[in-house]
This record gives sequence, structure tokens and C-alpha cells, in this order.
Amino acid sequence: MNRTTKSGNMRCVATIRDSGMPAAPSWERFFDPEAILDVLGCTNIRGDALEFGCGYGTFTIEVGRRVTGTVYGLDIDRSMVAVTRERASSAGLTNIVAEERDFVHLGSGRPDESVSFALLFNILHLEEPIPLLQEVRRVLRPGGRCAVIHWRRDPATPRGPPPAIRPDSGSCRAWAEKAGLQFVAAPELPRTPWHWGMLMKRPDPTVRTPT
Repeated sequence: MNRTTKSGNMRCVATIRDSGMPAAPSWERFFDPEAILDVLGCTNIRGDALEFGCGYGTFTIEVGRRVTGTVYGLDIDRSMVAVTRERASSAGLTNIVAEERDFVHLGSGRPDESVSFALLFNILHLEEPIPLLQEVRRVLRPGGRCAVIHWRRDPATPRGPPPAIRPDSGSCRAWAEKAGLQFVAAPELPRTPWHWGMLMKRPDPTVRTPT
């Protein structure tokens, strides 16, 4: 998707390629947010979380129930931000901040080492993924984790971007490691046969790795 927004006097064009986003009821039948977040280690998170591309708030709302701090949900699409805000309000969650932002070009706007958990869901088909992963590393606290999911390359999947631009898990792991993140696990995602998942983390230099 090549969507345009304005930030101050700067005109920014995001270069995240088309993901074929359907209407919310159709989109959400592809996911079980609770089960997916469980296997990706998003449970009882102390501190803040950051979601790159919050969409309809499909995962944002559930993450808000699992963190002690604030969930920052970013999306370049104003209508998606509005939906996420409304859903957070309806759920009685006051710890969700949904923000319209071109994070591909402007970054997340969060301070260094301020986030305990980051989400990159169905977004790493953008043209230059490594700078975004570098931004993830910047904002993660040492030991903080980043969950990634994406559509499988199987053309039989019911939605998603064209298979030719869908990244496989091996490529995403290589990009993340080049950005300074460390592989943790690649669990099978429950009740979503069309997606793969991966968990990365920012290394903590104060923690010794067993040899």
C-alpha cells in the first residue's frame, strides 16, 4: 500500500506494499489473538508495548490486557487508528494509545530502550525491512522481545499480499539478526494455518548466555 499522510509540513509516503486488507469481520476470522499472543510470549508483560501497524486493533486490544504499562498502536491509516481507539474505549481499556504515524519514514517516536514488547504482524513485506527492524531494536529494552507473524507464501491462503513479496521466516530472521536482534523461537501458531510466527529479542549484555 502506498498511502500518503502529512506530519507538520512534511509530506510522507509509506512504502509498505499492498496487503489486501479486507473489512474487519472478514479479517478477524483469520486469527485467534489470545492463542497467538500466548505462544509468542506476550503474557504478563511488565512495561510498555509497541505495535507497528495496529490495523483494526485485532491484537492491540488483547495486548492491552496483558501489559502493566501502555500499548502504543501505530498506523498510517487514520480510519484504522479511529477504529482501534473506539474498540479500546468500548473494552474499557485506558492504557492504549493509537496514533496515526508514518513509522516507516519517521520512526516510532518512542524513546530509546523504552518498550518491553514489540509487534510486527503482517508488515515485513515492506520494501526495506531492515531499517524498521533497527527501529525495533532501538526502542526495545535490553532483553525486550519482538513478535513477528506473516502470511505463508502458499498462494492458497485466503488473503494477504501477493505471494511473490511475502517474506519467509528464514529471510525475516536474517534481517532481524542483521538489525541486532536475536532469535528466540519459531512456534507453530494455533488455529491459523495461513501464518508463521517468530519471536526475537534485543540481547541483554548483563545476562550471560550459558555455554
